[in-house]
Formats: sequence, C-alpha cells, structure tokens
Amino acid sequence: MRLLIVEDEKRLARSLAAGLTAEGYAVDVVHDGLEGLHQASEGAYDLLVLDIMLPGMNGYRVCGALRAAGNDVPILMLTAKDGEYDEAEGLDTGADDYLTKPFSYVVLVARVKALLRRRGRTALPVLTVGALTIDQGARTVRRGDAEVPLTTKEFAVLEQLALRAGEVVSKTEILEHVWDFAYEGDPNIVEVYVSALRRKLGAATIQTVRGAGYRMVPGV
Repeated sequence: MRLLIVEDEKRLARSLAAGLTAEGYAVDVVHDGLEGLHQASEGAYDLLVLDIMLPGMNGYRVCGALRAAGNDVPILMLTAKDGEYDEAEGLDTGADDYLTKPFSYVVLVARVKALLRRRGRTALPVLTVGALTIDQGARTVRRGDAEVPLTTKEFAVLEQLALRAGEVVSKTEILEHVWDFAYEGDPNIVEVYVSALRRKLGAATIQTVRGAGYRMVPGV
C-alpha cells in the first residue's frame, strides 16, 4: 500500500517514513501544504498522514480541498496543538483520525493500520483472478485451498497487477505504487519480483507485453 506523509519537520518526516517503510508500505514524503495537495491529487494513495501547521497551505485547507474534489483517501492529521476545538476543526474538514504531538510511533502505526482496515472493509478487499484468491486485508494469496507464501513486496506487485487483471500495467506504475515516486534504484527490480511471482504462481500467470509492461491473465 502507498502512503503520503505531508510534514514540514524533516527529521520527523524521515523517521516516520523509515518506520512505515519497514512495516511494508511504499511511502512518499513532501514538506509543503501546496505540494502535498498536488501530490495527493495526482497520485493514487491508500492513506495520507497530514500535519496541520504547514508552509504554503495548512493541513485543514489541504484536507478540505481534497474532500471538495471528491478524494476520499483516509487522512490521519498530526498537530502540535491540543484541545477539542482543533480536533473538531480537523474532523469537520473531512479528516478520519487525529493524533497530537508528541505521540508514540506504536500508536501511529496502530492508527494507520486501523484506517487501512476500515477502508479495506468498505472496498471489499478480496480479489479473485482465475484460480487465485487475493485477500488485500489479510495480505494472503491462495490457489484453490492452498496458501501461497509471498514476501511483502511480492504481494504488493501482485496486488497492482490483480487490481487491473487483463490490462497492461507499466513498470513505472508498479514502481510508483510499490516503491515510491522518488525511487532512484534499478527499475529492473520489477522484473526480479515478477520472475519470483511466476515461479510461485505459474509462468503463465503474468505475461510480459514487450515495451509496455505486464498483464495478469484472468483465466489462468
């Protein structure tokens, strides 16, 4: 799953990004409200961690603008302020949850997971592609009655292909969703994970469309 952190305290932002990446999420970070609004509007994110006191545009306005545009991404707001009025204002603009600094990292992760589970239940997270059953909530894959063990990254790559089964998904799209928009490593890393998935799921499960990307075959 792909998360966006909008936080102007760069040390905190780096720390949160490192921790959430270790939890298995792809994490993007920006430090300005206007940039955060642009990134959240243009990117396909599963959750937004949004500070309130931001340069350019504060978190309330970012949240309000996203909701006004019909963007229903779950939003967890962060603030150094404390008090019922601030919390009410944040929730009134459409935020899903609220966390006051300083906070425990364990609590933040629990809130993130709770919001993602809530979104998952709403979105009916079980995908069926041919003989495969992919449970986005439990992060498990079954072929018939047998579970197929996958690593976190393998599951994330498979999930992106399964969500668009039958369509061509480019290597760039996979990189942006499974890693992040600032990934500067070897783009051929995608081929490594596709090869691993073929070994575990069957070579015919994922087709290479030369020069375009990969297609998950629904009937296999």
